[in-house]
Amino acid sequence: MGEVMLEVNTLGETLREQRLETLEATNLLHRVMAEIDVAIFAFDDGQRLQLVNRAGERLIGQTSERILGSRVEELGLADCLRGGPVAILDETFAGRSGRWGVRRSSFRSQGLPHQLLVLSDLSRTLREEERFAWQRLVRVLGHELNNSLAPIKSITGSLESVMFRKPRPTDWEEDLHRGLEVIRSRCDSLNRFMQAYTMLARLPRPRIGSVELGGLIHRVMSLETRLPVVLEAGPDFTIQADGDQLEQLLINLVKNAVDAALQTQGAVRMGWIKNKDRLEVWVEDDGPGLSDTANLFVPFYTTKPNGLGIGLVLSRQIAEAHDGRLSLENRKTGQGCEARLYLPLEHQNQAFGS
Repeated sequence: MGEVMLEVNTLGETLREQRLETLEATNLLHRVMAEIDVAIFAFDDGQRLQLVNRAGERLIGQTSERILGSRVEELGLADCLRGGPVAILDETFAGRSGRWGVRRSSFRSQGLPHQLLVLSDLSRTLREEERFAWQRLVRVLGHELNNSLAPIKSITGSLESVMFRKPRPTDWEEDLHRGLEVIRSRCDSLNRFMQAYTMLARLPRPRIGSVELGGLIHRVMSLETRLPVVLEAGPDFTIQADGDQLEQLLINLVKNAVDAALQTQGAVRMGWIKNKDRLEVWVEDDGPGLSDTANLFVPFYTTKPNGLGIGLVLSRQIAEAHDGRLSLENRKTGQGCEARLYLPLEHQNQAFGS
């Protein structure tokens, strides 16, 4: 009997410790929910509010005592419970308008189904990203302008001193000619830079039409005369896209690949494949590879002496405008790098063997 009582006491102590741990974990969860800077709501199977944290109260503009038990429509959250589990919505809550990240999931409480809704304000993050983007752009613009204006200012000062010197040096006309030539060259460079900036800022929406992929790639290859591009053709394909924009994208990729291959007397290869629900067009080279992958898609960043730094940025914009994606990375086998354009085929009109 004594052993039984000992076992009962031990079990009771274990249950007490487990209950204490559960209470502590529950208190910690409540504290985290109260302090976290995202709005959390829990609704029962009748879409009535059962739980809300402080951020949720601030979002709705009322205390939990007043809104618990309210239906989702009364709280203005009906749109958040529709659609997929993850979404981004433009909504106004209690006078606060902005863009919100929405996450929705299901759980059970006391055997009954519930929905958990989490709302995070993306406006501040987007404003920070916008501010950083403007800072980067201003730095790039300032750098390019200084590169042109500084020598122009220096040369005009030198030419002015030559013109007013008495007597003028015997080679003053030659100095004048050289100075004006430098000024013209820098003005041309600045003009190209501004045209490139305008191109990036005003990329038109794609004009969708039927594009025969093989013909498009053959046209792109024929435009590159510095180095023959080896073709590894995939299946015949007709896609719905803006042929002019895709052609410009592929021209940029091939041009970059040939630039790299010429440095090492290597080759350039190009082809396409169908991979499940997407089309992949690839261009690879035997060049020296990429030394700085962090700035590949930064506008106006370039490692080429006469480059403008917009080719890859413009290409990525075109890819994303077609709901696609563009990647550029060092090859996993062999020297050089590989560019891949991914285009979804969900809504494409496909024609194999056409």
